[in-house]
Amino acid sequence: MSAERPEEFSQPSAGRGRQATDDNRDGDAVQNHGSSGDTARQDATVLVRGETIRDQDPKSTHQDKPRDKEKSPHKEISEAKAKMQSRLPALDDDLNVGVEKDQIVVRDGKADLAFTGKLLASAAPPSAPKGQWQEYRIYETNGGQHVFSKLTRSVFAEDQDTHEAEVFDPSPSSVPSQLLRSARDLTRSRPLTWMDAATAFFGYDPLAKALYRKIGGQFEEHIR
Repeated sequence: MSAERPEEFSQPSAGRGRQATDDNRDGDAVQNHGSSGDTARQDATVLVRGETIRDQDPKSTHQDKPRDKEKSPHKEISEAKAKMQSRLPALDDDLNVGVEKDQIVVRDGKADLAFTGKLLASAAPPSAPKGQWQEYRIYETNGGQHVFSKLTRSVFAEDQDTHEAEVFDPSPSSVPSQLLRSARDLTRSRPLTWMDAATAFFGYDPLAKALYRKIGGQFEEHIR
């Protein structure tokens, strides 16, 4: 019986050894599997982070960003003309309407007109949102002539004002009067008047009509 006991004890020992070996193998497999799973998860995390970094790449964001439009250069505003603009439609010489005095009407590219007479009417728009406006004036000289003046102003200091003027003489001595009279004679219509010359110079825009209304209803076309 003493010879059988060692055999009985040796068998469980071998079984335990095989079980331990199998357990170790299973443990290694589990460890290896877990290790490979962690590596896969780590790789996936790195891939996702890489995509996130590419999406937030400041260079690509800068390229996709639209270019800013070029801003127009700032223009300096004339303080004196800004005050004129703020007073529209009032003009500096409104108080001189009907007053006989020495007058000077500026013309671009021609000699200025100097005469003694009175300002019959003047007109300006009620506002100048873009910083530019026109001023219309009609004068009457002591000699019976009429002077028409058109002044274009700009509130910006670098923009020069423009001056246009024309003289109507009831006698055919002046060139503009002769040309208008010739056109009138060709149509065999009534004699040319200073009002015809005024409408030929100013036209019939809203500002011109406002100027005519200040003089009276003689500029209106009466029909039956």
